[in-house]
Amino acid sequence: MTKFAVKHSGPVLIPVRGSEKQFPVNMVYCVGRNYAAHAREMGTDERQPPLFFSKPGWTVNAAGSNIPYPSSTSDLQHEIELVLAMGSEQNIYGFAVGVDLTRRDLQARAKREGRPWFSAKVFTGAAPVSKIIPTDDNFDFSNLMLELSVNGEVRQSASCRDMIWSPADIIRNLAGEAQVKSGDLIFTGTPAGVSTIKKEDKIHAEINGVVGLDFTII
Repeated sequence: MTKFAVKHSGPVLIPVRGSEKQFPVNMVYCVGRNYAAHAREMGTDERQPPLFFSKPGWTVNAAGSNIPYPSSTSDLQHEIELVLAMGSEQNIYGFAVGVDLTRRDLQARAKREGRPWFSAKVFTGAAPVSKIIPTDDNFDFSNLMLELSVNGEVRQSASCRDMIWSPADIIRNLAGEAQVKSGDLIFTGTPAGVSTIKKEDKIHAEINGVVGLDFTII
């Protein structure tokens, strides 16, 4: 039995729908600029390739959890995304709907100063994710529709068909920059419509007819 030098908390676990199994989170990778309309919304050229950044696994929140409003920001924004849950040998085990929460004012400052986005993207509850839906290698992600509402008002709605890079493209390119391992989650980018949320807002994100995710900002 392995003995640890310090207390080891273990990975964050996400339920797998229709099973008693749990998906252990390893790394969280995110793709920026993967929808042309959102790239334009953020003032960048959609012809540029999407960029990669990451979040620690501890930022993942399971569906139904309350999420505390993070410190040091007055502009917390939502970004709904298709999330890939990776299995062995860079194969997709399943998928989920997730929300990349972003301290947009801190991100804008980091961009102006040429600094990393760490403070904008990394905080408690920054990556809420629904239950994992197991799938197979032949699944067609282009048929999925993403929709996010705040207090019942639809803010984001788009088809995964509108992604610049497909899931297969994302995995192939990410594998050229990092080791993609079992337990990794890949947030595949957000469509247009990102906007500010505040305390007591109720967020509902869903892949229409497949899986949903609900949380409240407290």
